[in-house]
Amino acid sequence: MIYDNPLNFKSLMKEVNYLDRKSGAKKTEKVLGAMWITIPYGSGLLNKIFGAIALFISKTPIFSALYGWLQRRHRTTKKIRPFVEGFDIDVKEFADDIDSFVSFDDFFSRKLTKEARPITVGDDVAMLPADARYTVYQHLDVAEEFFVKGHSLDLSKLLKNEELAKDYAAGSMVIARLCPADYHRFHFPCDCIPGPSHLINGWLYSVNPVAFKKNADIFMENKRTVCALNTETFDTVLYLEVGATNVGSITQTYECNVSAKKGDEKGFFSFGASTIILLFKPDTIVFDEDLVKSSEQGLEVRGLMGQRLGKHK
Repeated sequence: MIYDNPLNFKSLMKEVNYLDRKSGAKKTEKVLGAMWITIPYGSGLLNKIFGAIALFISKTPIFSALYGWLQRRHRTTKKIRPFVEGFDIDVKEFADDIDSFVSFDDFFSRKLTKEARPITVGDDVAMLPADARYTVYQHLDVAEEFFVKGHSLDLSKLLKNEELAKDYAAGSMVIARLCPADYHRFHFPCDCIPGPSHLINGWLYSVNPVAFKKNADIFMENKRTVCALNTETFDTVLYLEVGATNVGSITQTYECNVSAKKGDEKGFFSFGASTIILLFKPDTIVFDEDLVKSSEQGLEVRGLMGQRLGKHK
């Protein structure tokens, strides 16, 4: 499978486990490009020798841009079927035939059929915006930790706006971590009027949990966008897309200042892993119990776009 390698770097990594929401089973994540995560972010002999150099190279935008360009070459289509088989991706969900993609990046930003991702109903119910591994914080001001014990989230640094950060400091947060095998288009969690997406430039560190243990400030240092969703039910929701290593670009496909329905597409990530963050003001949403319980246990929940996120408080 394409996620294997002759040096077996994957075996050097600590397993990343998550709860599959659909089946209820606890699973171990399959890692694409284990070498590029283990060398920069691991703690072995190879890391001491090559880690700093590999980390500097991999976090730079030019590295990800070049890698993204390579994934848009037509010859990369030969990687699609082995990738689908290696990561058990259901081709029946694809809106287009698997042989119609013109590059690996084209496949990566694929569309799905509407039937593949039904949208949860209810005007007062918000949905998961993407296929991803989810962590939720119902009350940010009393959260004891943020991925790594002893490291808290600095909202003013994340948003690059101290006044805006105050409005959400005691609110709720959703972190949706996408992996390379996931469907990489993202959607609106509720009915809204979306404003413009503002770019905050930064590095492109990996968003794998192994990387967080090395650098807990990744979200506040990586390239990201911030968009305000004006809603009748959930007040103003902040929607952030965070880039990562090998993410060529964050493409917005929505129309600014025009009403959008829950489940409408907002945009897509080009090749690579990436993250979405949602911020809710205090007392505007109650997250579903299974998401809260797993998050309190430090276990991500793999959910699908369109599934329930929570209900208006």
